[in-house]
Amino acid sequence: MILKMASSALAAACMLGAAIAAETFPDKPVHLVVPQAPGGASDTLARIMAQALGQKWKQPVVVENRAGAGGNIGMEYVVNAGDDGYTLLMSYEGSHAINPALYKNLPFDVKKDFTPVATLATLPFVAVTSPKSGIKSLPDLVEAAKKGRVTYGSAGNGSVNHLLGEMFNSAADVKMAHVPYRGAAPAIQDLLGGQIDVVFTSLPSVKGYIDSKTLVPLAVTSAKRSANAPDIPTIAEQGYPSFDVNPWFGLFTASGVSADKIQFMNRDISALLNTPEIQQKFAAQGAVTYVSTPEDFGRQVDAALERWAEVVKASGARVE
Repeated sequence: MILKMASSALAAACMLGAAIAAETFPDKPVHLVVPQAPGGASDTLARIMAQALGQKWKQPVVVENRAGAGGNIGMEYVVNAGDDGYTLLMSYEGSHAINPALYKNLPFDVKKDFTPVATLATLPFVAVTSPKSGIKSLPDLVEAAKKGRVTYGSAGNGSVNHLLGEMFNSAADVKMAHVPYRGAAPAIQDLLGGQIDVVFTSLPSVKGYIDSKTLVPLAVTSAKRSANAPDIPTIAEQGYPSFDVNPWFGLFTASGVSADKIQFMNRDISALLNTPEIQQKFAAQGAVTYVSTPEDFGRQVDAALERWAEVVKASGARVE
């Protein structure tokens, strides 16, 4: 009986301690790790949120870019940073759901070593070509691919850009040739120069080129048209109704962070995402705010892992 009472008292004390910790959290700077280079969609959205959270929490939220190995370097850093909740990971569907199927030996387990905190946004990709290609629409692309050699560039083997091309090859029953680059930027440069025919890339990264008519948009990859580019048709509405790729972006911690802290951060992040200011800033980047609970986010991660594992397997892509 005494032992039972002592155990109950200890459990109550632990719960009280966690609640007190959540109430005072954060009481020092928070680090937000972006496992990609500066300037991309992940980096831009992370900086918008870091500024807003810093103001809300009255503590600096410091963005750290730790790029390399397709995002794995930054992800491993977060896993090893501890479970106090002061180190967050800015991740997206590409690195978080594709890498486990793509890389043979990851130094972490995305399901066991990370805890979902909050989704931030979804952001469609877009198929673009150069006016030099003579391709003016998605049907033109399919016709050209069936008649002869059409090349598409990507940020590297197994990247979202690569896998989107393979998904479209399968959907349209064509065989566009894949040309991998060391990042999306050089692929876009060769597209502008006419060395390749098409690139599937994030909408914000080429919105300026589209607006200036330097690049021709063929279709967005999401099931619905983007509110930020409503004139660009979807792949789905052009004869491929099941085609829907609209990657999510979100925040994670290392596993072991208390549930109270996770719920606290999710509540504050969700509140910010529902403000017109954040929605407008995200919209300027081509992103749509996406609010969910940690539990819903976890289910999204599970679904993405299953989906992309099949796509990677079908593509034959592998990184040792």
